[in-house]
Amino acid sequence: MFASLAAGAAVLSAPTHAAGPYPDHPVTIVVPFGAGGSADEYTRVVAAELQRKLGQPFIVENKVGAGGVVGTAYASHAKPDGYTLLTTGNAQLIGESLRKNRPYVFLRDFTAVAPINEADLVLVVNSKLKVHTVGDLIALAKAEPGKLNYASAGVGTPYHLAGELFKSMAHINVTRVPYKSSGEARMAVLSGQVAYMFDSVATMASSIKQGKVRALATAGPSRSAVLPDVPTLDEAGLKGYRATVLVGLAAPVGTPAPILDKLNAAVTSITGSPKLSQSWAGVGVRAMSMSRGEFERYLRDEIQKYAKIVDDAKIPSL
Repeated sequence: MFASLAAGAAVLSAPTHAAGPYPDHPVTIVVPFGAGGSADEYTRVVAAELQRKLGQPFIVENKVGAGGVVGTAYASHAKPDGYTLLTTGNAQLIGESLRKNRPYVFLRDFTAVAPINEADLVLVVNSKLKVHTVGDLIALAKAEPGKLNYASAGVGTPYHLAGELFKSMAHINVTRVPYKSSGEARMAVLSGQVAYMFDSVATMASSIKQGKVRALATAGPSRSAVLPDVPTLDEAGLKGYRATVLVGLAAPVGTPAPILDKLNAAVTSITGSPKLSQSWAGVGVRAMSMSRGEFERYLRDEIQKYAKIVDDAKIPSL
């Protein structure tokens, strides 16, 4: 699968331009996920703004495969000069404990640039279930160990691990019902075949407002602007619970600090725009701003958190 990466990287890193004030020629942002997805969409928004601010094209290049491994591996071989960046998300962080054969170690081969945003998840139950709070759901699960179930699609997805984190922190015995797609998992909860699930706020908001499912809590660090009356899981009693879908930027390790600092400052000014942050908040997405050091610690903490979830849940390697 990765045999052609070295050759591609050699072309990528060939020194075809003289050094000058950064950036003095186009920058490539490798998105290791499909075109049209949230990571691709938000990367393109930031790329357009970076081009406006820094005066050079920021070209988004999708390199898809193996749950983000192909594009990430490709970027790991790029010359560390600031002209190749990588869109970073949960897939790479979860993959550190789930994908044993990946040809890189994320925080060894990449350095943090800046976060872009995180999407809120929401815990929903079928509306006919006699559960109105997180406490009710936990009590029901404890009253009938092993009988309550939750839906998710894809082993190792943020939605799956959000469910396993909830199971672990609530100390409950529930059964995961796997589905081939998020749409199938969603329909199972809407129809009452499965009791509950974690899904994105943006996707579930209309069903919540129509009363088709009941929102018990959101999974971010603060309440969602889309569902302001719904408490966070932290507020509902699971202190420290956090499960969101991340989009950020990283660069090959060894990229000069002044370039990384310039990129961090530029991205921070973009995500700090009130107009942009308000627009994203309207669809359940929270703009993020961190220093490089803060983002590096954030990534490290998330990797460790996911590793513990994978270990506790005994999720097999992919």
